[in-house]
Amino acid sequence: MAGNRGTQLIGSGAPSGDAGSGAAMSGVRGPGVRMRDLIDAVSSLRPTAAFELADPAELIDQLRGLEDLKSAAAAAQARIAVAFDAAQRSADAAAGVPAEEQGRGVGAQIALARRESPARGSRLHGLAKALVSEMPRTLAALETGQLNEWRATLLVKETACLSAEDRCAVDEELAADTGTFDGSGDKAIIAAARAAAYRRDPRSVTQRASHAAAERHVSLRPAPDTMAYLTALLPVAQGVAVHAALTRHADTLRAGGDTRTRGQLMADTLVERTTGTPGGITGVEIQLVMTDRTLFQGDAEPARLPGYGIVPAGWARTLLAGNQNQAEPGQDQDLKAWLRRLFTAPGTGDLVGVDSRARLFPAGLRRFIQARDDTCRTPYCDAPIRHFDHIISWHDGGPTSLANGAGLCEACNHTKELTGWTAQTRAARTGAPTTSPGTRHVLDIRTPTGHTYRSTAPPLPGTPEPEIQPARSRHHRRRLRHPAKALKYAHLTELQIA
Repeated sequence: MAGNRGTQLIGSGAPSGDAGSGAAMSGVRGPGVRMRDLIDAVSSLRPTAAFELADPAELIDQLRGLEDLKSAAAAAQARIAVAFDAAQRSADAAAGVPAEEQGRGVGAQIALARRESPARGSRLHGLAKALVSEMPRTLAALETGQLNEWRATLLVKETACLSAEDRCAVDEELAADTGTFDGSGDKAIIAAARAAAYRRDPRSVTQRASHAAAERHVSLRPAPDTMAYLTALLPVAQGVAVHAALTRHADTLRAGGDTRTRGQLMADTLVERTTGTPGGITGVEIQLVMTDRTLFQGDAEPARLPGYGIVPAGWARTLLAGNQNQAEPGQDQDLKAWLRRLFTAPGTGDLVGVDSRARLFPAGLRRFIQARDDTCRTPYCDAPIRHFDHIISWHDGGPTSLANGAGLCEACNHTKELTGWTAQTRAARTGAPTTSPGTRHVLDIRTPTGHTYRSTAPPLPGTPEPEIQPARSRHHRRRLRHPAKALKYAHLTELQIA
């Protein structure tokens, strides 16, 4: 193991996965077999039953060794990603794909293979190309465990504005594999990279700062306990001005006797000034998905709030009752709520919909798909739905129906249309009815390399949980074999006596 200084790991007695074990099992030594051996070897590295008697120093060495292994694996993934990119481009060129379109979809395939979102896959693809072609010293530091993947990413990010030549020079100057960053945290690494980049090309670094305003945006992500993080990336002058205005208004209200904390007042003021209403949601339709039992019978089945996720049943009922802020002074108690009924099949949680002959999905069907899929249906991508896509293309006879519809983000919808990408529902693949009782909507995505990835719609409120089959141990299977052997030998004895 890279960098564990010869430490012997405490194992559970499982095979170590040496080169001979795979050959003995399969007779063939290929990359897949070696990878399986490595995974098995790492899986066997677990403390024994008497781990409390182990040497604490040895356990720390094991942690360091495994961390070095993770870094080495990340470096190997970077090299493999660059090799895959070159192979895909060669295949595209051989197929006559125009030069400007060669390699499209590589980031999406890397994302699926690494179980990441398409956006994350594209960043990993760019990281791999930068490390392999322009920052060999940083890649070497990653291979030897001097840097982890995140800190290598920071170095690549802070030198992105430089030319390839200047980037190589900064890579050589920092030389992380020589121990430059030993004991350094993220901020120290960022500061060193920025300083080195500025020394090499101050004009590019300055231009990058001036162009950063184009990246301003507002994002929303879930927080625990039915809260959310609303984040705004703003130019520094505007950000400081917004924060100062909220602080000044909060201090004024507190001076007038308002009992809310400064943080609560700033948050409430932001909502009121943005939406124009104290409650923040009056007159805005919220697609709260819940069962009738939760709404009317006090059932504990959680609800789902699109754009956020699962919310407690009691919180959902309180929201619809319009008194969610009754304990907060100074806030509006009135809430206009609209209920849109979405019917599901009893016992399965499947949405019930109808086919349409229209080329575009009508508004009602789009709402069905939005409620069913919640986020982009590409595996590992949880971006908001922007396009309502025909899984089997409308031009190829695909119907405009709930079963043939899928919610996708814009990037994933464009990727799906690339050469070599296909998608189909499980019903189309198996010939099963379009509505299969007891199952959720399933589609399979096939990439140009022939790999297939399955996407299953998230469970709606009211969907029964699958039954968990108890694991059958080796001892349990041995107990089942004993009666079978007894019956076999008893039968043979009867034949011999006869």
